[in-house]
Amino acid sequence: MSSDDRCLIVVLGDQLSAGLSSLRDARAGDVVLMAEVMEEASYAGHHKKKLALVFSAMRHFAEALRAEGFEVDYRKLEETGDEGTLEREVAAALQRHAAKALTVTEPGEYRLQAAMEGWERRLGVTVDIRADDRFLCSKADFAAWAEGRKRFRMEDFYREMRRQSDLLMDGEEPEGGRWNFDAENRKPAKKGLTFPKPPRFEPDAITEEVLELVEARFPDNFGDLRPFWFPVTRDQAEQALEHFLKEALPSFGDYQDAMLREEKFLFHSLLSPALNLGLLDPLEVCRRAEAEYRAGRAPLNAAEGFIRQILGWREYVRGLYWLKMPGYLEENFFGHGRDLPWFYWSGETEMACLAAAIGQTREEAYAHHIQRLMLTGNFALLAGVEPRQVHDWYLAVYADAYEWVELPNTLGMSQFADGGLLGSKPYVSGGNYIAKMSNYCGRCAYDVKKKTGEGACPFNLLYWDFLARHRDKLEGNRRLTTVYATWDRMDGERKKTIRRESRQFLDSLE
Repeated sequence: MSSDDRCLIVVLGDQLSAGLSSLRDARAGDVVLMAEVMEEASYAGHHKKKLALVFSAMRHFAEALRAEGFEVDYRKLEETGDEGTLEREVAAALQRHAAKALTVTEPGEYRLQAAMEGWERRLGVTVDIRADDRFLCSKADFAAWAEGRKRFRMEDFYREMRRQSDLLMDGEEPEGGRWNFDAENRKPAKKGLTFPKPPRFEPDAITEEVLELVEARFPDNFGDLRPFWFPVTRDQAEQALEHFLKEALPSFGDYQDAMLREEKFLFHSLLSPALNLGLLDPLEVCRRAEAEYRAGRAPLNAAEGFIRQILGWREYVRGLYWLKMPGYLEENFFGHGRDLPWFYWSGETEMACLAAAIGQTREEAYAHHIQRLMLTGNFALLAGVEPRQVHDWYLAVYADAYEWVELPNTLGMSQFADGGLLGSKPYVSGGNYIAKMSNYCGRCAYDVKKKTGEGACPFNLLYWDFLARHRDKLEGNRRLTTVYATWDRMDGERKKTIRRESRQFLDSLE
């Protein structure tokens, strides 16, 4: 191939899929560029484990491409330097390989999409930005679904995706006669349960090199780097999937909302980092879960609950992200402006539930969805933390966090900052919910049964204070009618006490 025909194919760090659209029709002579750049490694204060995961998975994927016959130009962080940017690396690679055209699969984040749309002009080459068809709903299809709707509800979208994919369908009807078995997926963990341990993958030479890099270059980033055991290859991700399907999926549905101090993972899959990197195909994962149900090895509530997280929520938040960006990032329905408490970084708080969730996040770069929604997210919303700061924290601390999936989940689902576009009501609770679904409260400095006074659980105080503060915005929400009726029946002195003690507690955070 002459240089006039050579194409540079750019593969990003979360595009580690053999069937990637930009790779699909590559020809002999084309060059694949992969680059570790400080611009991407530092735009958020990424957990050390997340940095190691992405860099190691990228390096392993580059080796896999070479084994398939691709020419790969891989640029390590040591080579791209402290001021390295993706665009600079692309420009240099175009010169280095005398390439006259550039192909890339669309990125997952708005800021990168905006930058790529200017590449043709700035770099002086033809740029082909291809759709990322690893997702099951394209941006255009989601926009068409959303057009003219007064409300955006995941359940409506999910049903359409079920019909299109034919997952868990019985002809035109949902398997089991119901679309959603969420009501059966909220059991607290009972005594006597045993939990499967997730597979741990020992670092090989490539991963060890990356771990040493992260230790040296990002010593002050949040989180523990070792032990590191995430899957970093397609084969390892497949092993993790197989383990989940056989060992954890049968009980996943019943206990997916449970929380235990001594069990970090319960029956959860821990597959989202691999999915979001591209090491697993979401439709294939869903079909494998369905097959377990069809074979009688997993109950319907487990298979449906797991599939809903991928086919429903994952696709839904991605569509909403692209529909509403860039303005979505600035949403702040309640006008919250409090700084994120420092204990979100240190884990040093007397609230046992938050100490456990944040401590686990520091250790593993992981917490499951209820820990995120009903502990760290719930507290931030009740306390009136600025949504952008909550978003920045979630983006930084979790190994599976990329803006397209994290931002709508944080600003929309967790913080209700979009005013109800994504969620039908704020996901807030007092301490009773936490006590019901976990064993955190038994060893807490606060008494979950106390509503006011010394030692009262802060969640109890802040729950009612939040509702009182924002009554003008929330009173018309039908799902909160009975809650406000309960508030109205409270004695006037009790209301004053709640408001006063809430202010005192919030002042103490500062």
